[in-house]
Amino acid sequence: MKHFLRMLTQFFVFLYCKCLWRGLKFVARKFTGRCELQRICYNNKHGARRTLKIGKSLLTIFNLNKLLQSALSAHPDKVEKIIDDIMALKKINPDTNPQLGISLQASLLQIVGYRNLVAEVEKLRREPYDCDNAQHEDMLMKLWEELRPDTPLTGRISKQWCEIGFQGSDPKTDFRGMGLLGLYNLLYFAEHDKAAALQMLHDSLLPKHNYSFAIVGINITDLAYSLLVSGALKTHLYNVAPEMATLLHLQQTFCYLMQEFHRFWIEEDPSDIMEFNRVRAKFHRRVVRQLRDPDAALCPRFSASDLHFVNL
Repeated sequence: MKHFLRMLTQFFVFLYCKCLWRGLKFVARKFTGRCELQRICYNNKHGARRTLKIGKSLLTIFNLNKLLQSALSAHPDKVEKIIDDIMALKKINPDTNPQLGISLQASLLQIVGYRNLVAEVEKLRREPYDCDNAQHEDMLMKLWEELRPDTPLTGRISKQWCEIGFQGSDPKTDFRGMGLLGLYNLLYFAEHDKAAALQMLHDSLLPKHNYSFAIVGINITDLAYSLLVSGALKTHLYNVAPEMATLLHLQQTFCYLMQEFHRFWIEEDPSDIMEFNRVRAKFHRRVVRQLRDPDAALCPRFSASDLHFVNL
């Protein structure tokens, strides 16, 4: 019986999608004189509200048309040509609808940019730290210099690494989960928002707060990564990046998340570091709730040095 009801439900959903929904679209076009893409572009401001709807439209409503599907995976250099093809397919005169082409192009560049960012971030995450790679070693040494400017490192393998929140004498082992992405983010934070990074490091060493700065940074890198690949960050990135989001946008978001987690950790006042996973999960849920708002912008027009940081 349950199987029959499930199949009946699926049949009515199919019927709605294939017949009723198309009929409603036809009526809407006749009534407004505009196709769905026109209605989306003209009725929604630039940003996540518009781009998310355009992405959904191209994926589901026009799923039988290869041209419109290809728009979601086009190379950035081919987006303009794709827009011209879509306008021709939908019989839209670009001379009488000049703004439509501009709006579609901006949204498609955001969609393509997000896809490219996921690929770039995944590549960094999969690249392991290599102590024989001079660039990797230089980045790690630079991280130490930024966070401990007045304290020379006695050796590449040293217990001193624990002073900035690594677990042992060789930070290489701590980068396993997030690969180079973790190092990239930590170094970006230390270089571009140094005052906040140093304050966080200082606070993390206090007995009343007691967490490992570098390890938390790698954990927040994992959190930012999961938000990105799940699509949750689309609202934020579509609202703060006018066209294509880049690795810089994700690193700026990481800096914001680090500072917000620091505040959240202190607000939660955990009894010890063993509560880290509970606090992190709770913080993750809060960020996800924020990102469900189509107008969400975690750090609008982000400038790391401009972010307010409370001296805790």
